[in-house]
Amino acid sequence: MRFGIFIPQGWRLDLVDIDPAAQWGVMRDLAQRADAGDIWESLWVYDHFHTVPVPTEEATHEAWTLMAAFAATTSRIRLGQMCTAISYRNPAYLAKVAATTDLISGGRVEMGIGGGWYEHEWRAYGYGFPSAGERLGRLDEGVQIFRQAWTEGKATLDGKYYQVDGAIVRPLPLQEGGIPIWVAGGGEKKTLRIAAKYAQYTNFSGAPEEFTHKSEILRAHCAEVGTDFDAIVRSSNFNAVIGSTEAEVEQRLSALQTRLATVISDDRAKSFVDGMLRTSPAVGTPEQITERLSAVRDLGLGYAIFNFPESAYDTTGIDLFEREVAPALR
Repeated sequence: MRFGIFIPQGWRLDLVDIDPAAQWGVMRDLAQRADAGDIWESLWVYDHFHTVPVPTEEATHEAWTLMAAFAATTSRIRLGQMCTAISYRNPAYLAKVAATTDLISGGRVEMGIGGGWYEHEWRAYGYGFPSAGERLGRLDEGVQIFRQAWTEGKATLDGKYYQVDGAIVRPLPLQEGGIPIWVAGGGEKKTLRIAAKYAQYTNFSGAPEEFTHKSEILRAHCAEVGTDFDAIVRSSNFNAVIGSTEAEVEQRLSALQTRLATVISDDRAKSFVDGMLRTSPAVGTPEQITERLSAVRDLGLGYAIFNFPESAYDTTGIDLFEREVAPALR
């Protein structure tokens, strides 16, 4: 199993109480910490503009700006977004941004891409909120533009949603064959079919039953479009809160809930912790987490990306994961 780590950027209210002027330093230091070791193959940010579980006035730093900044301040670790919303930026423009960032990084960018879902920020930013079918149609066309741009240096597409005519994307990314594409989402009719056609990586639920089901859907799409299912790395994201004992895990969850409650209501804070954290396979003691994730690894999970919601304030959970969980899963 390979490992990625999310860097807190504010979207999940994970920079609360840190002065905005100091937030970049926190993010940079965590990125450099991950870059310095050999556990983490990649670092990740989310592509969102408004916080969850509800929009607030708290900071949410922009994903591709962070990609360029991390490219310039790290040296080894790969750089991804989980996941870029295709409709937030013109895809030819985004292909150019990604290619430039790849050059800055020395060839370390991953392209996590999806249809987008957070209606509040769509409408607030003036993007409307098209149907799921249209959002996924844009995803399919956008990925076609990426592939042309990164292999030929030019893209032309007279599509239903995007029209580009000889859009020059030079220089090419440093990576031979272009930037690896991660198609994120578990939509069975369209998203997984797009992944089967174009992706080197997928990203969907890591719950064992759902992971198995989605994998079989992906396998069927690969057979239909003529691609190699086994060549696509399947990944999942996990919220991680780890403690040496169950009592310590509870203490960490309680501290997270208390911090969230300074920004959102007590009820919402509790609901977020109970719904998003307590249910995660990566919340528990090292032994519990290893047992749960080993089961999904054995089903074909090749890549796990972890969000440590307390990492801007306390990295001891990451330390414990690196010492006791990662070696066992590898």
